Amino acid sequence: MKKPLIGMLSTLLLAGATALAAAPTATAAPADAGATTAATAAAGTSAVTAENVAEAAGTQARAAAAVNFAGTVALSNCSGSLVRLPGSAATDPALVLSNGHCLESGFPGPGEVVVNQASSRTFSLLNSTGGKAATLRATKVVYGTMTDTDVSIYQLNTTYASIQSRYGIAPLTIAAGHPVQGTSIKVVSGYWKKIYSCSVDGFVYRLKEGSWTWKDSVRYTSSCNTIGGTSGSPVVDVNTGQVVAVNNTGNEDGQRCTDNNPCEVDQNGVVTVRQGINYAQETYGIPACFAAGNRLDLTLPGCTLPRP
Repeated sequence: MKKPLIGMLSTLLLAGATALAAAPTATAAPADAGATTAATAAAGTSAVTAENVAEAAGTQARAAAAVNFAGTVALSNCSGSLVRLPGSAATDPALVLSNGHCLESGFPGPGEVVVNQASSRTFSLLNSTGGKAATLRATKVVYGTMTDTDVSIYQLNTTYASIQSRYGIAPLTIAAGHPVQGTSIKVVSGYWKKIYSCSVDGFVYRLKEGSWTWKDSVRYTSSCNTIGGTSGSPVVDVNTGQVVAVNNTGNEDGQRCTDNNPCEVDQNGVVTVRQGINYAQETYGIPACFAAGNRLDLTLPGCTLPRP
C-alpha cells in the first residue's frame, strides 16, 4: 500500500535530501494559497446552478498538459479527490474518494466493509497549482473496504455548489465505463503535490497483497513510479479528465504477495511478480451503487461493491 510508512521512508532515503526537503510531513497540510485566492474565486463566481456545476465537471475533457491539482485533496496520510458521480447534482452533499487503507480507523480486515460510519476527518482542498484553497470536513465514511477493491468514500458537510461558489473548484467526475488498455493517464497526488504520467499497461485478474485480494486491478506502465503518500490519488484519463481508478499499491522489493509487494494471479492461478510496478483499483463500479442525492444503496441493480 502507498501510505507514507516504512516503504515510503526507504524510497525517500534513496531519493535523497532534496526530496525530503521539498515534501510535507505526514501531518502537514499543503501550503495555503491564502485568503486572497479564495476571496477572488468567491467574488468571481456567480450563483451556481445544478447545470453549471455539472457542466464544469463534465467539461473536464482536458488535454494532458491541462490535468492539474484542482479538486484533489491531501489527507493526513494519503491523497484523494473531491468527486461527483455522473448523476450527481450541484446541491448534493459532496464526496471525497480515497483508499480503504487510508481510513482513519485503520486497515479494514479481509471481508470487512464500513458503511455510513461517523467521521469528522478534514481534507485540504487544492487549487490548480497545488495551493491550499480550503479545509473540507467529513460527516461520515459512506463506504470503505479493502475487499475486492481498495476504496473509501467520505461525505462532506457541504455541497458541490457551495464549494464551487466559495473557491471556484469543481469536483472530478468518476467515469461510469471500464478503463481502456493503452489509455494515457495521470496519477495526481494531493499529498505530495506531484503528478505522475504513464499509460494503462493492462489489467490484473487478481492482485494479492498480504491478507487482501483485489479484482480486475489497473497495472501502470513503469513511468508511474508512485511512492508512499500517493495512496488514494485519482487516476485521471487525460482524454476525458475523468477519474477511472484510484491509486493504491506497488511491488517495492520483488517479494511475492507480501505487504507492499503485491503479486498478480491470473485465471489459471499463475503468479507473476513485477518489482517496481504500481497499481490502481478501478472506480467505474461506484456510480451504480449510488441513488439520487449521492445516497449509497448497495442493493441497486448493477451494484457489485462488496456488502457488509
